[in-house]
Amino acid sequence: MAAKTTLNAKNLEALGAQRLAELLIEISTGSAAHKRRLRMELAGNQGSTEVAREIRKRLGSIARAQSVIEWHKVKTVNADLETQRSAIVTVVAADDPKEAFDLIWQFLAVADSIFHRSNSSDTAFIETFHQACVDAGVIARCAGIGIDVLADKVFTALQDNDYGQYDPLIAEMVPALGKDGLERLKGLLVQWSNEVEERPADADREILGWGGSGPIYQDEIHAKHRRLTARIALQDIADAQDDVDAFIAQQPEETLRAPMVATAISGRLLLAGRAEEALRILDGVDHRFEMPFEWQDARAETLDALGRGEQAQAYRWQCFEQSLNGEHLRAFLRKLADFDDIEAEEKALAFAHGFPDVHRALAFFLAWPAHAEAAKLISRRQAELDGNLYELMTPAAEMLQEKHPLAATMLLRSMIGFALDYGRSSRYRHAARHLAECASLAPHIDDFGSARPHDAYVAELKRQHGNKHGFWSLMR
Repeated sequence: MAAKTTLNAKNLEALGAQRLAELLIEISTGSAAHKRRLRMELAGNQGSTEVAREIRKRLGSIARAQSVIEWHKVKTVNADLETQRSAIVTVVAADDPKEAFDLIWQFLAVADSIFHRSNSSDTAFIETFHQACVDAGVIARCAGIGIDVLADKVFTALQDNDYGQYDPLIAEMVPALGKDGLERLKGLLVQWSNEVEERPADADREILGWGGSGPIYQDEIHAKHRRLTARIALQDIADAQDDVDAFIAQQPEETLRAPMVATAISGRLLLAGRAEEALRILDGVDHRFEMPFEWQDARAETLDALGRGEQAQAYRWQCFEQSLNGEHLRAFLRKLADFDDIEAEEKALAFAHGFPDVHRALAFFLAWPAHAEAAKLISRRQAELDGNLYELMTPAAEMLQEKHPLAATMLLRSMIGFALDYGRSSRYRHAARHLAECASLAPHIDDFGSARPHDAYVAELKRQHGNKHGFWSLMR
């Protein structure tokens, strides 16, 4: 049974309404966010109309704000946005969908102000506005917004999608737009993309910079941006209509040789049952550079779809041997019969041990995961370890220290050695910490094998680097 002082709703109710009200006033003093929340609750008590009025007023205030949103303010600002969005969806939409639709559109419109003022990562904000796009689609259907009006609003919004805030909008509006609404939206985008604006005289054109072929004009950049925006939106419409040919038609000829574009097209062709075309698209890319995993995976899946399973498996294994990408190996093993996968995995681990790049092999073993194999690799090939790769060595040592303390010690020593051998004074503090970690691991190592025991290692460090006073001063 919970104590009477435990913070829960039941115990707080016992304080009584008057005392709770006094506490809320006290707690909200000095907190604009808490005061806004309380005002919203009071408005909700008066009905959705009053809530809508409060939301509209708050959104207007956010849109007019000029202050920079520093990183430490992101959470607070986003919480305020979420409060407004949630109230629109849960309170206003339930009572007045048309009013909620207007409000969610006003909410989406404040994105420009938010992103323009933001001085840090926009991840939290973009997720909030993407969720608002989802909400807008649901509310539009409930409100029965006419498809012409809706298509026009979506079209207007997409013209101002500089921060990607409207990226999910077309997909989320498909149920509300329907076939006719999508066609209207497509027509508006095509017309907009093809519009030729009257170009000012050269003397009046704004120059943004200079390129190899001369000046770069503002109006040219604007026209390119408009065509790109329209092209992306038309691709989304093609996907909504399951029209792979329309999607391909939006790709400039030169982009078809880009691996990621070919991968996107091939996936759509596969879903349409056009595997032969998918393979042609994939094999038509520019092979001058290393192919990304997504392209390789798509090619193997396409070979499977064509009934060329053995060739697909051989290709997956080839890709694994070239890259040690564990995802290729997992895809290969999934296609094998029971027990065959065990033998194949053992073969793959043995191959990784002999891979020319010891660091890629180490990363593979850690990610697989096969920590015992990683420890063996470190023991056998410790001379090849590059202590400069601290972004690999540090987490690797952390992963191995509990069950494989000797391997972790070797990794730590590689980073210590690099810092001291090359006189990297900026890393001395890290090296000192690594040496302390080696000391803490030493009692857990029963046999150092060919490696020096900890005391002997420290003595050798002092012999070789005794004059690195900046380092040794950190060990006191």
